[in-house]
Amino acid sequence: MHILIHPTCFPTIATCIAIAKAESVTIEMHDNFQKQTYRNRYYIYAANGKLQLNIPVIYSQKNRKKYSEVQIANNYQWQLNHWKSLESAYRTSPFFEFYCDELEPLFKEPFETLMAFNLKCFETICDCIQLEVTLKKTETFEHTSNNLKDYRGLVNAKKEPVFNIETYTQVFEAKHGYINNLSILDLLFNQGPNTLNFLESQKLP
Repeated sequence: MHILIHPTCFPTIATCIAIAKAESVTIEMHDNFQKQTYRNRYYIYAANGKLQLNIPVIYSQKNRKKYSEVQIANNYQWQLNHWKSLESAYRTSPFFEFYCDELEPLFKEPFETLMAFNLKCFETICDCIQLEVTLKKTETFEHTSNNLKDYRGLVNAKKEPVFNIETYTQVFEAKHGYINNLSILDLLFNQGPNTLNFLESQKLP
């Protein structure tokens, strides 16, 4: 299967299932930026339940921008805040210390554009789960794709379908119950080296 996706920051588990099962992954590089998507947000399981982490961007609805041109608003200390949130949420998870040295540079190195950060996240996550990906990039934007399985819809945070993903043990599950399809970070910190096997064993509609 050859798939087409939007690059997102720390993709959802559903997106990573699609990536893990694909022969090749094509990244959409030429779409317009849209708010309220996983382009600049991800969800983790914190002590009080599901927590949304946003990357602030410089964007105006009046002046549409290509996703690849959207700049990060680095006048906010978002990287420091995100890393503190991850430490607080996952420091007691089985594998946080196993991966923190690989992930922490993402929250210390400055990134000018959202696309640059998201592509680096993609690369880092693939390294962490030891997933070898044949990666391609689009040269133009097309509304429909005839040659690729189109998973660009997985970027929509507000309209995503319900995925029947197998459950796994989560840090605060006893307190708040199981939360489905969080960021891949939740699966990684709880499943560790078994993450890739988990992804490959799942099914997507």
